[in-house]
Amino acid sequence: MIINCDELLKKHRIIKMRKTAKRVNFIGIFNKDVYNITAPFTNKGITVIAGRVESKMGRDSMVLFFEKYKGAWCHIVESPIMELEDPFFTRIGSEIVVGGVEVFNSINNPYNLIWRTIMYKGRDIFHLKLFFVGPDGMKDLRIAELKDGSIGVLTRPQGAKGGKGKIGFTKIKRLNDLSMGVIEDAPILNDFLHDDEWGGINSIYPIDENNIGLLGHIAKMDENGMKHYYSMTFVLDINSMTYKDVKIIAAREDFLPGPSKDESLYDVVFSGGLTFEGKKATLYAGISDIEAQTIEIDNPFYDHIKDKEEV
Repeated sequence: MIINCDELLKKHRIIKMRKTAKRVNFIGIFNKDVYNITAPFTNKGITVIAGRVESKMGRDSMVLFFEKYKGAWCHIVESPIMELEDPFFTRIGSEIVVGGVEVFNSINNPYNLIWRTIMYKGRDIFHLKLFFVGPDGMKDLRIAELKDGSIGVLTRPQGAKGGKGKIGFTKIKRLNDLSMGVIEDAPILNDFLHDDEWGGINSIYPIDENNIGLLGHIAKMDENGMKHYYSMTFVLDINSMTYKDVKIIAAREDFLPGPSKDESLYDVVFSGGLTFEGKKATLYAGISDIEAQTIEIDNPFYDHIKDKEEV
């Protein structure tokens, strides 16, 4: 079953789901935008988020860390500054993994930009060390510890294997097994995305030993050069590589109106992460490449969880 943006968006609009959107406010950042945030996570007993920070008119991206303070998020000045875009996090064993996208100039042509996924690990955000550099040209490389103790690896190849951007999956036994070969050999989901569209995974949520919940995006560009990014979830059977319950959970129209980095990016939602509370979930999102918002939605994985008490 090949999915596409228009069909998923039509179904999303039919569903009468009550949504509550809120802006995310930041303290300690001046004349810069904070967007494309992660969901909150705990660091040394303190709730923090990571966000992409950028000049209003530029692309000088960096990733900073923030802690909750009186209804806003305050920059943790002693935390590391990463020259990356679009942060993400996960936990593997006792360590936290933080990553993002590194953008750099091509050695062969300094006018061409290349991107790749970079990952750091450590006992907390103050002791992060680089441990993996992904393949050139690949964003949306994600890992997560699965229910059976192995590590799931989600990839997003382009070009000959992935076109504009397909989704791949494989498993490794331990973090040290992560390699270029593992990533390049990861099989992609067959008959999933239309060739004129693209997608990727932003966060992984293990459900049981056979299934994982995936938060990602599906995107396209229209004939006017406008980009359209939608938050998407689905459940993947990691043994059979079959997927189910594919749906858009949020579109730009579901959030509060506001500005955009430029007009071609207005209809962009970056799926940062989810938090769960029973049948409800909160999506943390980057909006229009200029701000961050949250939105309360129905838990997209609730019906697939056998032990509801774990939610």
